Amino acid sequence: MINAVGAPQSLLLLGGTSDIGLAVARKYSRSGLRVVLAARPSDRRTAAALELTSLGCEVTEVDLDARDHESHAATIDRAFSGGDIDIAVIAFGLLGDAEQAWRDPELALELAEVNYTAPIHFGVLLGQRMQAQAHGWIVALSSVAGERVRRSNFVYGSTKAGFDGFFLGLGEALRDYGVHVLVVRPGFVKSKMTSGLDEAPLAVTPDQVAETVIDAIKSKRELVWVPGPLRVVMSGLRHVPRPLFRKLPI
Repeated sequence: MINAVGAPQSLLLLGGTSDIGLAVARKYSRSGLRVVLAARPSDRRTAAALELTSLGCEVTEVDLDARDHESHAATIDRAFSGGDIDIAVIAFGLLGDAEQAWRDPELALELAEVNYTAPIHFGVLLGQRMQAQAHGWIVALSSVAGERVRRSNFVYGSTKAGFDGFFLGLGEALRDYGVHVLVVRPGFVKSKMTSGLDEAPLAVTPDQVAETVIDAIKSKRELVWVPGPLRVVMSGLRHVPRPLFRKLPI
C-alpha cells in the first residue's frame, strides 16, 4: 500500500514505454519499488526496464497488445502475479493523423480501439482487482482534447471524450471500496507522440505531468489539468457558441 509519506510499494504502467508513464516511474523510483512495465516487446521497453532497474526498482516486463482484446485479462493476471498494485497508470494511446483519421476507416477503428475500447476493458479489469484488494489508484491519462471536441482532431478528441467520461464514472463506482481514480487532462505535451507537430500554447513536459500526478495522489484529487490554468481556458471554451467556436484557430 501507499505509505504515510505517499510512496507506493508497486506501480503498473499500462503503456510501459509512454514518456509520461516513465516520468511518473522515475519520480517514484527508489530501492525496492516494484514496477511492472506492460507494453509490446521492443528495444524501448527493454531500455526502460534497464533504466528503472539502475534506479533501484524491481522491474517486470509484461506484454500488452491494446487491440488484442482476448489477451487483456492475461496481461492483468501477469501484472498482479507479484502481489497487489498500488498505482496503475493507463498511459497508452495513439494520436494519428487528424485529417487521415476521418477519411481512413481502418485508422479510425485503430484510434477507437487503442484510445477508448482497450482502456475501458483494462479499466474494468483493474477495477475488479483493486476492489478485491480494497485499495489502489488508477491514473487515467486523458486530454483536454476530449473536453470539447474540435474539428481539427475530432476523431482523436472523441476517443478521449469517451475515455474521460468512463474513468470519471469508474471513480464514482469504486470510491466506496477504497479505490481511487485520478483523471489527468494535459494539454500539449512535448513527447514522442507530438514529435514533429507545432507546439501549442501552455505546452508542458512529461516531467511536469508526472509532478502533477504525484501531487494529486498525495492530495487525493480526482481530476486535474496540466498546466493548471488550462482549467480556466477549457471552462471558457466549453461555453463558446458553436458558430463562433468553429471560427477559432484551434
